[in-house]
Amino acid sequence: MISIEGLTVEFGGFTLLDKITYVINKKDRIALVGKNGAGKSTMLKIIAGLQAPTSGIVNSPKDITIGYLPQQMQLSDSRTVMEEAATAFAHIHELQARLERMNTELAERTDYESESYQELIERVTQATEQLTLSGSDNYQAEIEKTLIGLGFTRSDFDRPTAEFSGGWRMRIELAKLLLQRPDVLLLDEPTNHLDIESIQWLETFLSTRANAVVLVSHDRAFIDNVTTRTIEISLGHIYDYRVNYSKYVQLRAERLEQQQRAFENQQKQIQDTEAFIERFRYKATKAVQVQSRIKQLEKIERIEVDEVDMSRLRLRFPPAPRSGDYPVIAQNLGKRYGEHTVFANAEFTIKRGEKVAFVGKNGEGKSTLVKCIMGEIPYDGELKLGHNVQIGYFAQNQAQLLDESLTVFDTIDRVAVGDIRTKIRDILGAFMFGGEASDKKVKVLSGGEKTRLAMIRLLLEPVNLLILDEPTNHLDMRTKDVLKQALKEFDGTLIVVSHDREFLDGLVSKVYEFGNQRIKEHLGGIYDFLSRKKIDSLKELEAKAKPATPGKKEESKPVQSDNKLTFEARKELQRRIKRQERAIDDTEQRIAKLEAEVSAIEATLSTPEGMADIDLCMRHGNLKKDLDTLMELWTEQTMTLEEIKAEINL
Repeated sequence: MISIEGLTVEFGGFTLLDKITYVINKKDRIALVGKNGAGKSTMLKIIAGLQAPTSGIVNSPKDITIGYLPQQMQLSDSRTVMEEAATAFAHIHELQARLERMNTELAERTDYESESYQELIERVTQATEQLTLSGSDNYQAEIEKTLIGLGFTRSDFDRPTAEFSGGWRMRIELAKLLLQRPDVLLLDEPTNHLDIESIQWLETFLSTRANAVVLVSHDRAFIDNVTTRTIEISLGHIYDYRVNYSKYVQLRAERLEQQQRAFENQQKQIQDTEAFIERFRYKATKAVQVQSRIKQLEKIERIEVDEVDMSRLRLRFPPAPRSGDYPVIAQNLGKRYGEHTVFANAEFTIKRGEKVAFVGKNGEGKSTLVKCIMGEIPYDGELKLGHNVQIGYFAQNQAQLLDESLTVFDTIDRVAVGDIRTKIRDILGAFMFGGEASDKKVKVLSGGEKTRLAMIRLLLEPVNLLILDEPTNHLDMRTKDVLKQALKEFDGTLIVVSHDREFLDGLVSKVYEFGNQRIKEHLGGIYDFLSRKKIDSLKELEAKAKPATPGKKEESKPVQSDNKLTFEARKELQRRIKRQERAIDDTEQRIAKLEAEVSAIEATLSTPEGMADIDLCMRHGNLKKDLDTLMELWTEQTMTLEEIKAEINL
């Protein structure tokens, strides 16, 4: 569908991408991975047509539509949320207006037998069919469903976009892209400003309803759940794996190990052959054998070990000065802005050495509570900090607050004090800003590099209470792993605000959930919390089904015959539900079988022998098409089941 051929990008004397070639196929789900600064965002911009490569081309059919979500964007401030989202359907409005003009012309003309009149009728017919296929009757419902899925409430629909933060405005832009249903969706860090529930909704949407997807994300759980192909960019080259990220990590390690083993075996063979030649070069009795070995040596196809970027962040927090037993104690804590209550009656205690997570939908008060702890805003109730608490704070916008006119070195030199100033170069080197990189201007750094630079400032002084507000946004996965390990080893107290499930897993032992103006404590890790939330939601559904006052009978109400089902109708709906559930179960079994077969083929295709098997490649493509068809069928079946259940509950 889209062919990238010989793509090269150079900056000065540095080659970022070097003669890269690959194809994006219909229904591909591709994760672009690699360290920060490897060229992932540049690749997306080139495919989107927003940046020209130094050489090489991007070929795509003229009728292919491409949707691109950058890390930052500009929205109009003159529209409401609903109006801005509706611009995704501007083509429908244009088609409706054109159809209306043609219908008016038909009504006014009287040359019924003319050729031009017949052509006009044909154009009206085509436009009507096009309008029907576009789903124009249902686009308002699609807008509402998408906005709600991304975390908006109905009360937000009529609010001006200017009232929303950058993260929420990014969601509006994402909603527009999803509603347009482009043939290829290019997403650069789409989860950075989403909460966990919105991320899970987006996962489902991209997996079941999107066309081709190419995404850059550092949320490992997200890309594992969405993508089926991984393209690694490393040192200007790409490595294409037809598997998801977790499988790619395993296959990549196996490939490098096999390559290294084969290289070492070949080197030994070459050394033995060269030793034989050298030893018997001047012996007449061995002349034939020597010549044979020389020819053998010339024919050997030398194995090369792929160059691997081994630069790696080495991060260790300084020892934490001892604080009191309870660094943070909240009693009857509340915060409101005018009539709006963010949270109220919060009661919690964070012990020394605990590592806790703040989670919940955006706007429910996570960052607000952090500001209360930091003493940046007033609050109601009591909030006590323990004895000798020294706070280190990393804010969401920390990277944006850097002075872009300074160099990396000057940025740190200006805030460093005392003996630490003699070690600035060493610290920068540990954060992969060694050598010439320390003289780069901040303005040319990638988002991840800026985040790393902001993180260095956090390490300049020993602290015993670390508060990190979305620290992993823009960090590549290897750097996130190192940061996570360093935080595990940190001997102070940690509060981390994050939506990254993979990052929080194994790091925190307590979760504070923000929602409905409350702060609720959950013991256990992030996946314990998510598992418990599903149970909680079922309990809430059961609670809603119970009478408002336990033990008291509800007053009898007049039966409205138009809203009640007859016994026969109810039985028929129940039979339909059973049939539909059986059909869904059958489809799920077929999907599981196909997925297993596809997975087995992909494992083979990841080897050089497998990639050379044309029949196997074609088999893989056909199975993927069958799998996509089954997934669409499953979606339709589940929607039908929900509709039947809604009927029976009327």
